[in-house]
Amino acid sequence: MTSQAPLLNYKQSGTGEHLVLIHGLFGSLENLNMVAKPLSSSYCVTSVDVRNHGASFHANTMEYTELAQDIINLLDHLNIERCLLLGHSMGGKIAIQVALEQPQRIKKLIIADIAPVSYPPHHLSIIEGLQRIDLSSVSKRKDADVQLAAYVDNIGVRQFLLRNLAKNEQGDYAFKCSLSNIGLCYHQIMKANNISTGKAAYTGPTLFIKGGNSDYILPKHRAAIATLLPNSKAKIIQGAGHWLHAEKTIAFNKIVTDFIKV
Repeated sequence: MTSQAPLLNYKQSGTGEHLVLIHGLFGSLENLNMVAKPLSSSYCVTSVDVRNHGASFHANTMEYTELAQDIINLLDHLNIERCLLLGHSMGGKIAIQVALEQPQRIKKLIIADIAPVSYPPHHLSIIEGLQRIDLSSVSKRKDADVQLAAYVDNIGVRQFLLRNLAKNEQGDYAFKCSLSNIGLCYHQIMKANNISTGKAAYTGPTLFIKGGNSDYILPKHRAAIATLLPNSKAKIIQGAGHWLHAEKTIAFNKIVTDFIKV
């Protein structure tokens, strides 16, 4: 790691074996609190803000090799030689890339509701809606919600997205995440994972956890998963969608804990 490399914002809790958590697109380290809090009773849990998210640095590129290197730089900084790694959605792809780049550092890999494949652009209305919010007219989150509703009809999704709004030092609402960089890099975020030159598949134990009502992991993705992560298996949480860790927290945490302990 070079001394110039910026470090991701992170929060650490608990003691024991290291477990690192990576959130998804438009999220922050707080999104996985329902996983971090109970597991911190048995593990040293490190939750991170991905670049352009939360309180982490902003950058105008988001290739998965770069996002993975951000995690590796933080592991170096924290002297974490080996860890358990869990990622949700975009964070799952980042976790996969970390395992492909430095497999010796990842004891086990847990991927929540994402496959290592390219996806069609399906967040464009969200990005446009967020970018079109007139912050000068926002005195409370409800004001922003009314504007965003024209682009995003699901109130739960809007509430999640608007967690990115916070008051700045001037007392005005502003986005913590970098909307401009996320929009600029969106095509990179939708890309598939790939094995870098000179690297190999990750052969460590890997668990995919799929929401039964989600279509992010499909039978057609099996070949790509087997190529990159040949020692993988899957669990399905029935009645859960893409936000499975929030919708079925107890079931999700039990699956994670059981996999880690085996």
